[in-house]
Amino acid sequence: MILWGSGEYCSNQMMRKRVPRAVFRAAMVLAVVLTTPALAGSGNNDRQKGLTTAKAVPAKELFGSVKEPAPLSARAIGFYSHGCLAGAEALPVNGPQWQVMRLSRNRNWAHPELIKLMERLASDAKEKDGWPGLLVGDLSQPRGGPMLTGHASHQIGLDADIWLNPMPPRMLTRQEREEMEPRSVVKNRKEIDRSVWTEAHARLIRRAASYPEVVRIFVNPPIKKALCDWGIAQTGSHAWLAKVRPYYNHTYHFHVRIRCPKGSGDCKNQPEPGPADGTGCGTELAYWYSERPWARLPKPGAPKPPVRELMMSALPNECRAILSIK
Repeated sequence: MILWGSGEYCSNQMMRKRVPRAVFRAAMVLAVVLTTPALAGSGNNDRQKGLTTAKAVPAKELFGSVKEPAPLSARAIGFYSHGCLAGAEALPVNGPQWQVMRLSRNRNWAHPELIKLMERLASDAKEKDGWPGLLVGDLSQPRGGPMLTGHASHQIGLDADIWLNPMPPRMLTRQEREEMEPRSVVKNRKEIDRSVWTEAHARLIRRAASYPEVVRIFVNPPIKKALCDWGIAQTGSHAWLAKVRPYYNHTYHFHVRIRCPKGSGDCKNQPEPGPADGTGCGTELAYWYSERPWARLPKPGAPKPPVRELMMSALPNECRAILSIK
């Protein structure tokens, strides 16, 4: 349940029953039965058709059509870019220190551990770092899985995008949340925009990277360099910088990824970061300031390479059951 109104936000405890694991296993058997066309019965909606002909329908269309989470115990299943999510919770669209953007996408769902971390970050950043509040971008879909647009990861409820625009001191309207354009903090792929970037941005990202649950933070290369320049000059440990990795895009937001939570035995962690200098501010960052990573991108005006759609067969078997459960 999501409440909308001045200062209102809902509890993170979803008011629904959690299906025991044994029942979930039984649901997997049911899902296999449902994939047999002769037994599909009245399941003639698009999702059921997709499941019965999964080889022909991209997984993103199946997961993108689901509006509610699977009423199961919370579990992240698979890898960040190949998986799904059971028992998702919704980050309330309005919180005391955050607001969710792009509400029409219905991507404010995540594993409960990520929801807790987002709330903690929003509170800590305001109280300890002076950040006004978070504008939250995409988390995951109600049942995770591939998205129709925008992401290869964000599939198992453990990834979150946070805008680098500070939250304004008022509640944004639904229309504003759809139409507001985020502001990039970089000039180009080598320069930070000093008219936008501030120390407050650096403190916010350091705060997120300081949490032990966080395994990666993705940013554009100039943001990583700005963090290195600022962070190494600070007293205390610089180990948090190792988690912050430069990557394509991420010019107006940073991407937080957490480790597989307890109880998610089918979740596959990303390897721990291990930069040679302990911070990633040396040879790893220099690579992103060379021409090598950019030579891999299509040339301007060149035909786009064909998109290789992710099918259900590429996802863990349990993801079929996640889609089938009502």
